[in-house]
Amino acid sequence: MTTRSIANVLPAHALKMGPTEVHQPFPTQKVEQVDPFLLLHHFGPWEVSRGYDPLNVGPHPHRGFEPVTFLYSGNIRHRDSRNNTGYLNAGDVQWMTAGMGIIHSERASKDFLEQGGTIEGIQLWVNLAPEHKMVQPRYQDMQQETFPLVELGNGATLRVVAGEFAGQKGPAKTYSAINAWQLELPAGATVDLPVPSGHNFVAYLLDGEAALPSGFSYQGRTALNFKDDGEGISLTGKAEHTRALLLSGAPIGAPVAQQGPFVMNNQTEILQAMRDYQMGKMGFYTEY
Repeated sequence: MTTRSIANVLPAHALKMGPTEVHQPFPTQKVEQVDPFLLLHHFGPWEVSRGYDPLNVGPHPHRGFEPVTFLYSGNIRHRDSRNNTGYLNAGDVQWMTAGMGIIHSERASKDFLEQGGTIEGIQLWVNLAPEHKMVQPRYQDMQQETFPLVELGNGATLRVVAGEFAGQKGPAKTYSAINAWQLELPAGATVDLPVPSGHNFVAYLLDGEAALPSGFSYQGRTALNFKDDGEGISLTGKAEHTRALLLSGAPIGAPVAQQGPFVMNNQTEILQAMRDYQMGKMGFYTEY
């Protein structure tokens, strides 16, 4: 297998969001997106005292893309204007299609607030093609045990959340060709992972350290954006334990206009999204 070379190394810079801090490898001034992936936020790990909610993301709207939450530890409660309520435990994933518009909130669950503990996760924004921007909203609440687990040898494992790997298909339904894989890589293990031709590919290292065939190694809180110049990628674990979120997707190639929680193709559509939200066309949210 010929391996892809690196296009960009994207360190995840700390970003203040209200009282908390997240780490964002992209977008940056250098890389606006890894089409179709618009944004990646790594939150935590936070050690949380009883009664304190470090998320506490109140009701807010979205249109034109898919916010996806990969929860690594802790417990989260989701609620939205389409009467969906979901509870995520460690290892679970929620894949929400905002489409024509939805209002939602994400908070630590009641049980987590009563006990405290560690919370960590990733929120990923996945773009929708112009023809799917105004689809009906959809909420997918997926438990860890539904993700196929592939043994890669020497203790390395890969969970398939979306797309396919080694004949195993992930449960997430997507509007474009996307792979989302969760890799666990122990020290000394090398994995060779094929990537579909034409897909953009990014590996986000949550922690640990991984090396490429070139000999260069990269530590946690770093995104590696690869060129489409090979059949796949190869990673070798250099730390006792390395976790990575691996993402590949067929590029949409459409213009992107973003204003806060709305991602459309031009400013006229952004203004329409703002008006529709103000007029209640994205539904009504009831907190309880």
